[in-house]
Amino acid sequence: MGDYHFVYKDVEGASTQWDDIQRKLGNLPPKPPAFKPPPFTPAGDESSLPKDKSWIDRKTEDELEDLEDDADLDDDRFLQDYRKKRLAELREAAKVAKFGSIIPISGSDFVREVSQAPSDVWVVVLLYKDGIAECGVLMQCLEELATRYPATKFCKIISTDCIPNYPDRNLPTLLVYNNGAVKANYVGLQRFGRRCTPEGVALVLCQSDPVLNDGQSGSDPSTKAVIDGVRKRFLEKVVTEHEDGDDGSSSD
Repeated sequence: MGDYHFVYKDVEGASTQWDDIQRKLGNLPPKPPAFKPPPFTPAGDESSLPKDKSWIDRKTEDELEDLEDDADLDDDRFLQDYRKKRLAELREAAKVAKFGSIIPISGSDFVREVSQAPSDVWVVVLLYKDGIAECGVLMQCLEELATRYPATKFCKIISTDCIPNYPDRNLPTLLVYNNGAVKANYVGLQRFGRRCTPEGVALVLCQSDPVLNDGQSGSDPSTKAVIDGVRKRFLEKVVTEHEDGDDGSSSD
């Protein structure tokens, strides 16, 4: 028969009298503490939470609608009014189209994505070609603006897919659409200044119309409001870069 060996394993954390003596003499490391499971904490009951502004802020649109017949809120005029205000804010936010990036389109997509866009949506279309450095510069600026103004629709299309035989010397070209019509066009990178920056592009786009929309500007969609916002962000960026430069400089 084979030679079988059995290894007896005691309960984890158990120790013999001999081990205890050896530990006192320093011949063995200290005994590890016994395992203790973390204390059980029952999940909070939603119905036991205090009903205040923060409680309402955590609710979704559907949950806020369900609270319309809540007896507790009927007795609290402030919370009932705040519920209505919060519900209106969520509904208004849901109406705002969210894009947030440059959408690549082809010639067959143009009418649907650009000409037939909703009348309250401004569409900025970049005509470009890969390998042209100026197109890459403007593309980077538009990528930042698309993130900053997610309620404005940004698209890009290879120039000859949009307009057959469109000359490369005119690239990059920006077309601005609203309500199915061309509102502006900008040919070449020089239209955006010697140094093409997102702020410079934003100011050019909003010279005559409030093209850029962040979806959070409230009820004032005017050109002045948009340009004021662009200038404010530009100043904040300059101050931040200046402060970062000061932090990185060494004093003599």
